[in-house]
Amino acid sequence: MQEVAQEVVNNYASLKYIGVGLCSIGMAGAAIAIGNIFGSFFNSLARNPSAAPKIEKYIYIAVGLAEAMGIFAVLLAFLVMFS
Repeated sequence: MQEVAQEVVNNYASLKYIGVGLCSIGMAGAAIAIGNIFGSFFNSLARNPSAAPKIEKYIYIAVGLAEAMGIFAVLLAFLVMFS
């Protein structure tokens, strides 16, 4: 009976690390999103430089929201790892 209980504990610990690894997908997604946002921003600046002041404020909002998703993924990974 103790052997089965020990194996369940070992599987639980390994599943926690798999969950933390899956949370890194969320962090990678946030990095890709920020890259796409700034890539599109510089592309639009190259096409129409006079629109920079109008676009700039929306860029910061979009980057903040994308970065928040990455921070939430890190927070979730820490919660899974240390719970």
